Amino acid sequence: MNNSLKGSVPTDREVILGILNNSEDILNKLYKAYYAMVLQFILNNNGDEDDAKDVYQEGIIILYNKIKTGNFELSSKLKTYIYSVCRRIWLKKLSLNSKKTGSITDYEDVFAVEEDVENHEEKDASFMKMQSALNHLGEPCKTIIQDFYIHNLSMQDICEKFGYTNADNAKTQKYKCLQRLKKIFFQP
Repeated sequence: MNNSLKGSVPTDREVILGILNNSEDILNKLYKAYYAMVLQFILNNNGDEDDAKDVYQEGIIILYNKIKTGNFELSSKLKTYIYSVCRRIWLKKLSLNSKKTGSITDYEDVFAVEEDVENHEEKDASFMKMQSALNHLGEPCKTIIQDFYIHNLSMQDICEKFGYTNADNAKTQKYKCLQRLKKIFFQP
């Protein structure tokens, strides 16, 4: 009869444990819990609903990654942390687009999250660079690297998929591909 729990805001502890345990339910509740707060902030500071969705998603990803890496210490409310991360992302986007950043209207406490946002942006840039390097690698190297590192295929599976005579030959090919990928990735 009582459905109020279903849409309730999870506690900070539930969120952290839920993320550590890969709980989709907790992630969904987290997405709903603080979105309105971020939407309000962005609408009041030269943004629209699409901006809010993008920023909020990025903020949740930063929180998720920080919890997953195990170096997340909550020194404020989770709500404040999420708000601060989203605020930082939005201010950065505003300054990049050189929109009016004059007076920012805040409703929540703000928490220092500069480093978390910058780490996320660096990882994002590295990921894009790696994706680009993979695309320049060509076949069969691109697929071999993806099969091994992303899809977790064994050398035996790769050997059979590509018709190599044995797993050692596939391993040698993977090594050569990796060397080429490194060259592309690290070229200035």
